[in-house]
Amino acid sequence: MKPHAVTLSNCDREPIHQLGCIQPFGALVAVNSDWFVAHRSTNLEEIFGAGWSIEIGAPLAGLFARHAMEQLRSAAAALSVADQVERLFGIALFGDESLFDCALHTSGTSTILEIEPHAAGDLSRQLAILRPIMTRLEKHTDLQALADEAARQLRHSLKIDRVMVYRFRDDLSGEVIAEAARDDLEKFHGLRYPKSDIPNQARTLYLRNRFRIIADVNAIPVPVEPSVSIQGEPLDLSMSALRAVSPIHIEYLRNMGVGASLSISIIIGGKLWGLFACHHYGPKLLPYSQRTAAELFSELFSLVLDRTLSRQSAERRELGRSVHTRLMRDVAAGTPLSASLPMIEPVIQQVIPHDGVSIFVEDIYDSRGSAPNEEEFRAIVPSLNGAATSRLLASNQIAERMPKAERFADRAAGALVIPVSRTPRDYLILWRKPLTQTVTWAGNPEKPVETGPNGVRLTPRKSFEAWQETVEGRAEKWSEAELDIAEGLRVTLLEIILRLTDEAVAERAKAQQQQELLIAELNHRVRNILNLIRGLINQSKHDAPDIETFIDIVGGRISSLASAHDNITKGNWSHAPFSELIATEANAYLTDKKDRLDLQGPEAMIAPEAYTVMALVMHEMMTNSAKYGSLSDQSGKLEVIVSRDAEGNFCAHWRECGGPPVKPPKRRGFGSTIIERSIPYELDGTAEIDYRLEGVEARFCIPARYVEWRSRDDSCAAGSTKRETSMRSQNLPKSVLLVEDSMIIALDAEDCLKDLGISDVRIESSVAGALDGLAKSQPAMAILDYNLGKENSEPVAAKLKELGIPFWLATGYGEMQDRLDELGAAGLLTKPYGRDELVEVMGSLGSETDEDSSAS
Repeated sequence: MKPHAVTLSNCDREPIHQLGCIQPFGALVAVNSDWFVAHRSTNLEEIFGAGWSIEIGAPLAGLFARHAMEQLRSAAAALSVADQVERLFGIALFGDESLFDCALHTSGTSTILEIEPHAAGDLSRQLAILRPIMTRLEKHTDLQALADEAARQLRHSLKIDRVMVYRFRDDLSGEVIAEAARDDLEKFHGLRYPKSDIPNQARTLYLRNRFRIIADVNAIPVPVEPSVSIQGEPLDLSMSALRAVSPIHIEYLRNMGVGASLSISIIIGGKLWGLFACHHYGPKLLPYSQRTAAELFSELFSLVLDRTLSRQSAERRELGRSVHTRLMRDVAAGTPLSASLPMIEPVIQQVIPHDGVSIFVEDIYDSRGSAPNEEEFRAIVPSLNGAATSRLLASNQIAERMPKAERFADRAAGALVIPVSRTPRDYLILWRKPLTQTVTWAGNPEKPVETGPNGVRLTPRKSFEAWQETVEGRAEKWSEAELDIAEGLRVTLLEIILRLTDEAVAERAKAQQQQELLIAELNHRVRNILNLIRGLINQSKHDAPDIETFIDIVGGRISSLASAHDNITKGNWSHAPFSELIATEANAYLTDKKDRLDLQGPEAMIAPEAYTVMALVMHEMMTNSAKYGSLSDQSGKLEVIVSRDAEGNFCAHWRECGGPPVKPPKRRGFGSTIIERSIPYELDGTAEIDYRLEGVEARFCIPARYVEWRSRDDSCAAGSTKRETSMRSQNLPKSVLLVEDSMIIALDAEDCLKDLGISDVRIESSVAGALDGLAKSQPAMAILDYNLGKENSEPVAAKLKELGIPFWLATGYGEMQDRLDELGAAGLLTKPYGRDELVEVMGSLGSETDEDSSAS
């Protein structure tokens, strides 16, 4: 291959294992399975002596002595593993006193013999040197000290001008981490080399073949003939010690004044960790025995290095366990992780140095030191969420990956992102300030090119003179040790979160399960609610002679709708009357025209697990009737007949009449699915619906196990008593404290209370404001919204309890019912509430006042 054939476009693909030539310090013969010669180098007589040669196609036994052939055949038979090389030292190939060293390996269908003159007695001497060398190496437990000692010992044993320990970095560039060289030579320790210095195919060969020698850069390569096999394939010399050298690499070495070089691979865990790179400033041919010993030295060094790295890894794990123990000990039980940052950060600083830290847990942000503010951080949260789940993200220039991080790059350029959960995405992020870094390269890292008569080609470096590159806007890189500790920290923080929020997670999971059961219906409801309210307004305008009446009618109907919705979702875990369900659903549309609904039959008390299903179905039926059926105009009627069949099952016969002509729906939405499939699927009941022209008829039945039967008279009596109680408004309180963070809800409640005759209504939106108001004057009663944005009203409840002031809790969450006694509340107002609910509260308060008076 001519030098100009290696161009900018093909350098990394150059077939360096198929150059068709060898170095002249040995000879090569390739034989087929019958031991006939398939290839040979053209220098056989130079290596063997005059008259000793063989033609292509001749049997090898015609050249070598019988005893030598037996040894060669035996060595070849031992080649059972890919890339295996068998060595024979001091073999008499011709049966005379001339001794040779042979190496055998397979290449495709050929067995390749590489033959060099033997150096008598050298193998034993080289192997004897290894023991004291390894003893010295094993004394070192630090990576740098180990590398320095290995470079010194290898240079001493090889008697070579320079030995460098060259380590590959994550980006495949290399760095000289240790060096032993003649005193008069320029030192290369600490220099960096771009990854292009060692092409990909060369790295692959270094992994397969540990030892690479270039005995004389000025030697003329010896051709191997024929250049291709009879099948037209070149001979693969990947495992050959004699393999010739790429012209571009020869030019590189000549430019540097190097006369010979050796490369010995350092392999850890099956991966190329680095090289022993050896330079000699003149020809240097090491006998095969010495090269073998050097290769063995590399394998032993790799074992010692692996042990050293494993020891360091174990020390890092122990340090990580120490951090884990301290964090688990120091983080106070019950304290949210976001509030523990002042306690966590100093512990982490001891093992992973950083300039700032951010914590983002359950949408709460906190930071310390040189870190982005909350607005800047939230801008990059979508990018963080798009990263791989449960994996660290480390960067010394985070703005390269997340452009929005450029806003705070002057304060926090490097980031170590530690995700500590999946849903929601929570993070602990360590930040490092930007530094001005100087990278010292061995020459310009960008290989220069030149244009000549043969086109553009690479120009090999002509000097190792240090070439410095200043890099701005980058932070110090996160080390492998720090990343290992960070991974352990991630697991620790997960454990802390699980420990601190176990109950919250359980509650969230329970709520999530309940939500998933209703999510489709809720989505359906949200899409239709505005159209439904618009329809209510359109229907109500015919019933109102003035604006005040119109407001009352519309407000009442919307309140009725809200109550019906609450009946579906709040989770009433006792039997509830079916008549109340129908009345609640119908009230939104009928108001004072209740004669349009005829509910007949006995009272059925529906079990909780069936009540929600029936509520969904009845709501859909009532909504459809109001939109399209008998309740959509001013004259239609609805009849619901409840019956009990022979087996005690509940049946409801729905019949509409007097409305507009009915048309079967053209499309089947989620509402139709609820009507037709909910009862059969969830309750093992039946659902039948018939879109008759004169009005919809339907029949719904549920099994007896979900029903308790009562007489309608008992139910009516109970309802009458409830209504009487709710309408009692004597002894109204003179003043009311209303604690509510929603202005609209507060103003609506204030209007309702004043309409009832309470003139002194004081509104507060925060705990601090309510407590301050109580200190100035005490109301007769209070209504507290439990959730006030980022706080709750428990401190106000405690103060009211202390003062003996009755109060009601207002909340949209039904689970507060079991905390009324604990907080001292007189009752619970379920949001949304209105005038009717407030009338009941006032009536209840009046009843308590009467009882107190009687007792007096």
